[in-house]
Amino acid sequence: MNIRTIERTERQQRIVPVHECCCMFVPPHVLENMARAGIEEARLTIQQSRLSREKRAVGPTNMEMFAGVTPVGQAHRQIYDCESGWIQRVEPVARGEGAPVHVDPAVNDAYDHLGNVRDCLKQVLNRNSLDNNGMDLICNVHFGEKYNNAFWDGDEITFGDGDGKIFVNFAKSLDVVAHELGHGVVQWTANFVYSKQPGALHEHFADVFGSVITQYAEGQTADDADWLIGDEIMGPELYGEALRSMCAPGTAYDNDLLGKDPQPDHMRDYYTGSGDNYGVHINSGIMSKAFCLAAREKGIGTEKAALIWYTALQRLWSTADFNDAVGQIVKAARLLVKDGKVGAGAPQKVRAAFKAVGLPAP
Repeated sequence: MNIRTIERTERQQRIVPVHECCCMFVPPHVLENMARAGIEEARLTIQQSRLSREKRAVGPTNMEMFAGVTPVGQAHRQIYDCESGWIQRVEPVARGEGAPVHVDPAVNDAYDHLGNVRDCLKQVLNRNSLDNNGMDLICNVHFGEKYNNAFWDGDEITFGDGDGKIFVNFAKSLDVVAHELGHGVVQWTANFVYSKQPGALHEHFADVFGSVITQYAEGQTADDADWLIGDEIMGPELYGEALRSMCAPGTAYDNDLLGKDPQPDHMRDYYTGSGDNYGVHINSGIMSKAFCLAAREKGIGTEKAALIWYTALQRLWSTADFNDAVGQIVKAARLLVKDGKVGAGAPQKVRAAFKAVGLPAP
């Protein structure tokens, strides 16, 4: 079992297991619906995603991440071109930190998006890369042939080109890149088990990072942002759709190819089935709507809401559930009021946001 030492307080350290997850951006129920609709590329993507997870489970891992104390890095970007193959980190590096613009737009998109992620983490949350220790940002583009997905696998992100009809190149989208790197931040903090409510929190916080970083980079506010996740990767047959809507879960898509968005927006409609790792993508919408509601409150806004959620994330643990998260988020709001970083009414507004989705807060 991989272990790492993480600092819970300034005076105490704990040894905890690392729950590496191969976190796929396109949920399994979407790919399965596409396969039923006769999209051959979806079937191949499902097969390759399974192989990637199995390879990660039995193969070597990046042990320096989990050795307890990692060397301070420089948060440099490294973009690799898989050249439509199934192998990551194909040498040489297509574009490294400070290198000139590449001829490949996918390489440049990934490079720029990684820079936006790094800058937002530093400027908004005072975090030094994913591990808060300057971890380099590794990205692979052009993974596989018509691969309809993107994923974080424990130490790097990887993007397919899509099939050109349903999905286009995943590296094109900032919120997709930020979402997948957000899984890295979660892994280095709360380290949620990727199943049931802890897994849904993993996906929720990743969506929070995806939306917050996109709004930061594009100069948007909580009121003028669209709060959609994955709308930029929709191909010509699905223009106007998205994969998730943080403010209106359940409305992101509704068509014969993807199916109907199953995300609930309230605990009364909580998904209790075993699919999607017991609803990690599906049930994340409940928490995400609460974040959107809080961010839209006067006097909070997206960046202050992000600071509240991020402060709570650092106080959560691997098996935390929704009620645990709600409690820590409200506590974080009170702490930040005391520190003068958010307005005095923030705790009440955060509690109201959770009440609206069926999660009464303490």
